Amino acid sequence: MTTPGGPGRRGRHSAGDGTGGFPSLPWTAGPTAPPGVPPLPGGSHRGDDRTGPLPEPEWWSYGSTAHPDHPRARHAGGDDEPARPADGPGPQHPSAPLPPLPTGGWGRLQPRTDGPADDDATVAQRYDPPADPDADAAHHGGPDEQHGHPADGDTDSWDRTGGLEVIGTHDDARHHDGHDHDDHDGNDHDGNGRGGATAVAAPKRRRRRPVAVLLSLLVLGGLVVGIVLGVQALLGLTEAEDYTGEGTGTVEIRVTQGDTLSDIARTLAEADVIASTRPFVNAAEGRPEATGIQPGVYGLRSQMSGQAALDLLLGEGSRLVTRVTIPEGLTVARVLERVATETGRPIEELQAAAADGAALGLPAYANGQLEGYLFPATYDVDPDQTPADVLRAMVQQFTKVAGSLQLEARAAALGRTPAEIVTVASMIQSETRLDEERPDVAQVIYNRLGQGIPLGIDATLAFGLGKSGNDLTVTDLRTDSPFNTRTRVGLPPTAISSPGEASLEAALAPSSGDLLYYVLESDEGAHFFTSDYAEFQAARQRCAEAGLGCGG
Repeated sequence: MTTPGGPGRRGRHSAGDGTGGFPSLPWTAGPTAPPGVPPLPGGSHRGDDRTGPLPEPEWWSYGSTAHPDHPRARHAGGDDEPARPADGPGPQHPSAPLPPLPTGGWGRLQPRTDGPADDDATVAQRYDPPADPDADAAHHGGPDEQHGHPADGDTDSWDRTGGLEVIGTHDDARHHDGHDHDDHDGNDHDGNGRGGATAVAAPKRRRRRPVAVLLSLLVLGGLVVGIVLGVQALLGLTEAEDYTGEGTGTVEIRVTQGDTLSDIARTLAEADVIASTRPFVNAAEGRPEATGIQPGVYGLRSQMSGQAALDLLLGEGSRLVTRVTIPEGLTVARVLERVATETGRPIEELQAAAADGAALGLPAYANGQLEGYLFPATYDVDPDQTPADVLRAMVQQFTKVAGSLQLEARAAALGRTPAEIVTVASMIQSETRLDEERPDVAQVIYNRLGQGIPLGIDATLAFGLGKSGNDLTVTDLRTDSPFNTRTRVGLPPTAISSPGEASLEAALAPSSGDLLYYVLESDEGAHFFTSDYAEFQAARQRCAEAGLGCGG
């Protein structure tokens, strides 16, 4: 409706008229109820809370104000209130039940006295307290209502909207000394719902004690320092010490397989070759060849700079190893002699190690025989390697090559044992120096074995007698020995030398044909091969005339 108080002025209604005001709610019966407002049905028995909670009216059960039976908003001036159904409250509105009204300033809303009598009773005017506190107390029901009043003449401190005060704006209710004060009846002036005008009490400000603040800062500072130091230690960012100069004395350092530059640096630092790892690693970062430092024992000096230690490791002669080359075709006895000569190890220690074939890792098909299984190659012998270590490395190299050649499987395909293949390869190794002739030598050996013809290889007899083939006599050729292949058919009992990879491959893949004879025909070691005995005799005569050693 339109009131004479002004065009378009409307009261605040609970149905939500779009003005954004508070919903009109019934006053509770109590000391602060405005004159003429009847008590709620059933009365209110909550003397401490003068604003609610209110009984839920029936009309809240409707889901929308558009319901045809929805009552208009109730006014404090006497609008009719529908009766609650007898069988209970009915379905709940999504927003029901209403929360309790905030305590405080609601009790100060007054009916308007400056407008026409028929104005909406819910449109309240601002409350301006009288100058006389007693009159105000009489008006509001007692001295308890005076606790939240502003100071005399300070009417601007009240909320002119007629609503709630903003939380925390009544700090002037506290004394300027920063402490909270209670009034004479023990109530707090911070707005507890009995005397203050604030809707919600502002939280009390707690002062932190200086000691607690100081302790917190110390703990936080300690954590920061600990983290910084930990990161520096982890990343090696602390200032690294470094010696100067080339160092003195001699220190042996071992680099093992798989060592990184950091591993090598730690080994050097532990031996006091360098002062710390960082200078060495920094020097190596700009040297690509530093990643190729080989395993072995190196001779360095004590207390060198990181740069000097790196230069010595990468230079010639710092690696304290003895490089021993085992040629193809050497017997075990000659291999031991060479190792003893090259490394300075006693021959007796090497012979004792060779006698224990099981400790050297021989393959099972070797039957404990070391002959033929010390693979010919070049080996670096470290100063601290034992004789067994040196021989074991040679056996391991044979096993590696045999695996790559599939020795066992291919021997079985030929109807031979792996040990027989090694023995044949050792004879091939002793009979020719040219790799291209090795398959033909293998063919002659297998053809003779197949026809039951003695092999007639003098190298086997020389091995049995412990002589060189060039030192054999006519009497030696008639010696009764399992290694005398002139008088016995078949293979000798063991290999007679250390065959190389080419001889092993030839023993596994002989050339095809009916060759039965071969004889030396040149100083370069070439042979003449034939399947005819007469051709063999003619070639042998040519060899003797040339002085190539084809007698007998």
